[in-house]
Amino acid sequence: MRLNGEIREIMEDDEELNSISNSVDSGFAQKVVVGYALTAKKKESFLQPKFEVIARKKGILLVPIDQNQPLSDQGPFDVVLHKLLGSEWSQILEDYRLKHPEVTVLDPPYAIQCVHNRQSMLEEVAALNLADSCGRVCVPKQLVVEKDSSSIPSKVAKAGLKLPLVAKPLYVDGTAKSHKLFLAYDNVSLSNLEPPLVLQEFVNHGGVMFKVYVVGDAIKVTRRFSLPDVCKRELSKNVGVFQFPRVSCAAANADEADLEPGVAELPPRPLLERLVGELRLRMGLQLFNIDMIREHGTQDMFYVIDINYFPGYGKVPDYEHIFTDFLVGLADRKARKQLCT
Repeated sequence: MRLNGEIREIMEDDEELNSISNSVDSGFAQKVVVGYALTAKKKESFLQPKFEVIARKKGILLVPIDQNQPLSDQGPFDVVLHKLLGSEWSQILEDYRLKHPEVTVLDPPYAIQCVHNRQSMLEEVAALNLADSCGRVCVPKQLVVEKDSSSIPSKVAKAGLKLPLVAKPLYVDGTAKSHKLFLAYDNVSLSNLEPPLVLQEFVNHGGVMFKVYVVGDAIKVTRRFSLPDVCKRELSKNVGVFQFPRVSCAAANADEADLEPGVAELPPRPLLERLVGELRLRMGLQLFNIDMIREHGTQDMFYVIDINYFPGYGKVPDYEHIFTDFLVGLADRKARKQLCT
């Protein structure tokens, strides 16, 4: 059988995957066909050998979508999994989604647009005004500047924003530039920033950020090292605008670091479940992650600083099982729905 031969080839030098292969050989049964359209970078990080083997074990057939052929001529698919940019692709996918309501598109292009703009993504969080016995979730005070860098200092003063300020590109388009992060210490240097951008008040958070990964109903939280706290003395001494590397990269994992308890403690689960549930409902997304910080010196004051669509799940422990269980669940719900009609 060709499928089993492919699995054995993948697992030739990996004992863990070899044991998974034995399970596949003994009980393969196709349940769900997933067509995927991903960038080369996303395919490499997401479609790892272990993921593909576990998917096959659970009856998931992963099929690459040929972008040079009409989408409706391919398949049939139960699920379309995608992360490609461009208005042309979005229109193709939206047309397909409307013509094939029986296919689950993860996620609808119209819903993803919300998180391609750093103003609209955080507006959804701000509108929640989320507070309960477990804590409070809000967003940093921020200002959007569409153009004219020379006007930034006056706009910041008018908005009453306090230094230092974090500057981020307004639009998230998948490029490295859209993830560039700057910290501005003084008003004069603000004119060196390049609009369109979002300026956020910097919130001291102990140098640790929480990455809240969402896959349908599943929530997985990891810690990442982030920007260090800025004290008043530093603020008075430093001037200029400084660029920082991407703070959420895999090398910055802080899960095993020796951190003070007030910094390391994860956000309360009930608070996360409520936040994720509300955002899923408002945004219409099933695959995203939330970047959260806890204000240093507090126990229950949290800020959402970014939301990303279809993030780097390959960095999440056991993502292979979390994601494949999600896909199987989609197929099971679809089957039960068909039985009831």
